[in-house]
Amino acid sequence: MKKLLAVALTACALNVYAAEVKEVCRDKVDKAGKPVLDNKTNKPVQDCKKIKVHKKLEGTEVPVKK
Repeated sequence: MKKLLAVALTACALNVYAAEVKEVCRDKVDKAGKPVLDNKTNKPVQDCKKIKVHKKLEGTEVPVKK
């Protein structure tokens, strides 16, 4: 029973904090600042990462203290 409750709470917690996953790629560069080229295709090699993109929340501006 405790395991079932723990699994249910974990699933709910993951859904609340779910964010859109976006893949961002950049060209790799060497120490001289030149792009690294692939030997077969002669195109720049890319370094890709997956990042989370969160929604921007709307709100009111905080008043300035006097």
